[in-house]
Amino acid sequence: MAFVKIVKTKAYFKRFQVKFKRRRQCKTDYVARTAMIMQDKNKYKTPKYRLVVRITNKDVITQIFSSDLTHDVCLASAYAHELQRYGLTLGLTNYAAAYCTGLLLARRVNVKYGLDKEYEGNTTIDGADYNVEATGERAPFKALLDVGITRTTTGARIFGALKGACDGGIDVPHNDRRFPGSKREDKEWQADPEVHRKYIFGGHVSEWMTKLQGDDEEKYAKQFKRFVDAGIGADDLEELYTSVHKKIRANPNIKRDALEKGYFHKREAAKKGEAEKKRWRSAARSLQQRKDRIRQKLNAKKVFSIKDEIAAGYAAPRAPKEEAAAEEATEEAAAEE
Repeated sequence: MAFVKIVKTKAYFKRFQVKFKRRRQCKTDYVARTAMIMQDKNKYKTPKYRLVVRITNKDVITQIFSSDLTHDVCLASAYAHELQRYGLTLGLTNYAAAYCTGLLLARRVNVKYGLDKEYEGNTTIDGADYNVEATGERAPFKALLDVGITRTTTGARIFGALKGACDGGIDVPHNDRRFPGSKREDKEWQADPEVHRKYIFGGHVSEWMTKLQGDDEEKYAKQFKRFVDAGIGADDLEELYTSVHKKIRANPNIKRDALEKGYFHKREAAKKGEAEKKRWRSAARSLQQRKDRIRQKLNAKKVFSIKDEIAAGYAAPRAPKEEAAAEEATEEAAAEE
């Protein structure tokens, strides 16, 4: 038998280094992250900004981050559940809602840095690719798209948020290869602006609503029950999203209502002039309260006292004379023994 060299020796395992926690959890691609946040060495304290897009089951999250030595700094954020303030109450996780969320974030960033008048973005939404170009003294706000570990498939909703941010006036380097309708023919990518525009205004949802309503009325009423209750039909979606875009551009920083909580829940209105007193420890109990609490615990375990059995009717109450006679008989029997 030939000699086999042992590679993984004791020294090998001594030198083994555990990967970062978020790498082990498959949450962060540190190779991609390092490439995005790497700063130029001749530009001190000049960070690269990231447009972070994350999509959950109930929300679309868009944020602008800059990286520091020890932590990340969030400069602005926009969420899909905030679109309720602009008239969009249903379908908050589809492609059209992702576009609106990206548009909302872009307008907030430009307002924050005083670029909203200089860079209005793309006001004619026709689905064609749009890149912000520098005009005037100040350059547009630039950010790099951070998709995390999401697969960058054609037509993914993260590109809807990207398109909304670009149309809102943020410079995000990209191409049109992965927008809805793009195809690869003869080793070249060809975009389809008409298909992309249909997705931006919820046309794909409208088509499915029309088809389902014609084929199976019962299934349509079940799947789009909230749309039916709100009086929204297949022909109303484009007008709805158009009005949402106008409201976002008019005022991207609408304050939260007193009853709005987020994630489709409502908070109770606080009483004016009355502050709720907070208690951080339980109130002191009296002796009788402690006895009652012990009795309740014993009763829950089906352990009852004589008084409880008499009160419940399981045992008959004894007369005072009968109790005295029983005690005397017990004492006499003990004396005879």
